[in-house]
Amino acid sequence: MTQYNYQDQFEQTAQPYQQQPPQPPQQPQQTAVLAQQFAQRFQLLAGNIERIIRGKHEAIELALICLFAEGHLLVEDVPGTGKTTLVRSIAASVDAEWRRIQFTPDLLPSDITGVSIFNQAHQKFEFHHGPVFANIVLADEINRASPKTQAALLEVMEERRVTVDAEPHPVPRPFLVVATQNPVDMDGTYPLPEAQLDRFLMKISVGYPDHVSEVEVLKGMPTGPQVERLPMVARGSDVAGMIDFASRIHVADPVYDYIVSLCAATRTNPHLRLGASPRGSLALLRAARVKAAAAGRHYVVPEDVKALAVPVIGHRLILSPEAELREITAGAVLAETLAGMPVPQAA
Repeated sequence: MTQYNYQDQFEQTAQPYQQQPPQPPQQPQQTAVLAQQFAQRFQLLAGNIERIIRGKHEAIELALICLFAEGHLLVEDVPGTGKTTLVRSIAASVDAEWRRIQFTPDLLPSDITGVSIFNQAHQKFEFHHGPVFANIVLADEINRASPKTQAALLEVMEERRVTVDAEPHPVPRPFLVVATQNPVDMDGTYPLPEAQLDRFLMKISVGYPDHVSEVEVLKGMPTGPQVERLPMVARGSDVAGMIDFASRIHVADPVYDYIVSLCAATRTNPHLRLGASPRGSLALLRAARVKAAAAGRHYVVPEDVKALAVPVIGHRLILSPEAELREITAGAVLAETLAGMPVPQAA
């Protein structure tokens, strides 16, 4: 698709998601129309990113769900699979400011959040913003920094602000942190503890491309699509409006019960030492709402929950020692739990 077509579709679908003052409750028919427009914009963004990241539609979709659910993403994969390129492509597609922080053992918390510097002309301290004050922040190899530095980033992820000298400094909206870590060469690293892993809405793996997609990448270099040339297909205000809309997607009582029952079942599973917390239930609900809107629906169905269970819940589970010895994975435990749980039926 050419840049003209992308820009033309952008103008056609932008208006409904400009941030507006609070409006009276919308009728179901109006909400259904907005859900269809949400899906069009979502697929427009995904298609734009796929011009760079070939053959990874699922990973792109999950990353965008994190963005619109106002969550954060942990990507664990080997080097060279496109983790950084994925983040850059999202930032270019939504006209967002992005920053990359390379985590190293000597990185200090102030290198992330910023620092107060004394201004001699004004005879007072002034706060200089760090790289975390951006719409999209890439925390590259987060497990290579010290726990103190990791905590500085994880605090702003939860609070969405930095407090310096008792003065809060909010980060911009939308705000997405994408942290990466490599599962190889783990010497000298500081693995994220379970309490900090729980701050991430999802944990995914990009993986290697299939044969056809990798051939397309080779053929397209160096004259093919580049991140710097990607057209902007959504403004920051559009994204904020879509976030607000997704938070209002209808969830029926049986679906609430389904989410809670799923998370509660992980807490009593004999293969798990620690199950999903209520924060996991909330994360699954937020992500399911966005997935429903991305499918053009103004209501959540159980299939939305099932599709997101592993990326949203999997990294929150701690296997028992016996399960680890038997090489049972969290994904297998969740699959077994989902298979044995009755699915709510439509009335």
